[in-house]
Amino acid sequence: MIGAIAGDIVGSRWEGSGRKETQFDLFDRGCRFTDDSVLSIAVADCLLNGGSYGPMFHLYYERYPYAGYGSWFAEWARSRSDRPYGSFGNGGAMRVVPVGWAFDSADDVLREAERSAAVTHDHPEGVKGARAVALAVFLARSDGTKGEIRDEL
Repeated sequence: MIGAIAGDIVGSRWEGSGRKETQFDLFDRGCRFTDDSVLSIAVADCLLNGGSYGPMFHLYYERYPYAGYGSWFAEWARSRSDRPYGSFGNGGAMRVVPVGWAFDSADDVLREAERSAAVTHDHPEGVKGARAVALAVFLARSDGTKGEIRDEL
């Protein structure tokens, strides 16, 4: 979680810009947390305290409405919808890190990653991205090597 949130903050100043930089200060005035951090914490909250992902995402959107959500997600959250909107984007993958830490088997990680993604990103490509990231986190914390993780993914 700390790594995911730190990476989100460090990269926030370039989000959506298309720029790629290799020399930069890690944290400066242009850095902030984004929707990816907010929704990662919402996933962790669900896993730690129970509840359903949809209502939890709505609650965190209400608490942090200016975190930089995509337009589809923001519309979904404002509507309080309980139906996914078919996104094939990377939102499900960006918020799934806690799932990779919460379970003790790859099958459980993959199943929960799909559940967490499908609330909004129910397109098969959106689900695949979430499953891949969660599995990579699980394998890394299980002492998988880079090669083993790459082969498994």
